Amino acid sequence: QVQLVESGGGLVQAGGSLRLSCAASGRTSSNYRTMGWFRQAPGKEREFVSAIRWSTGDTLYADSVKGRFITYTDSAKNTVYLTMNSLKPEDTAVYYCAAGNLLVTDPNGYIFWGQGTQVTVSS
Repeated sequence: QVQLVESGGGLVQAGGSLRLSCAASGRTSSNYRTMGWFRQAPGKEREFVSAIRWSTGDTLYADSVKGRFITYTDSAKNTVYLTMNSLKPEDTAVYYCAAGNLLVTDPNGYIFWGQGTQVTVSS
């Protein structure tokens, strides 16, 4: 099993920034090669935000966040980060991190999920 714990969510004004963290732990945490970030707003489906490979640093971003959000890892801490800049009210959602083996945008490609952290952007 892999345990994922997100932190760093909160309330921020439009145009502001937040950094989310996702700490991975568990006996096989090092075996999952990709970490993804997803979000889900009320009444909407879960949507892909970004993903990163531990070993190569290769990344994928949704078009809606490209140029504003950056994801990166700290292997020594088994932690992946999502820095969110120029936040907009439409970024309001519960943000989840996930662990898998494929660098994909489909949530079905991820095996383990965190509990989520709320991000609220006020206008």
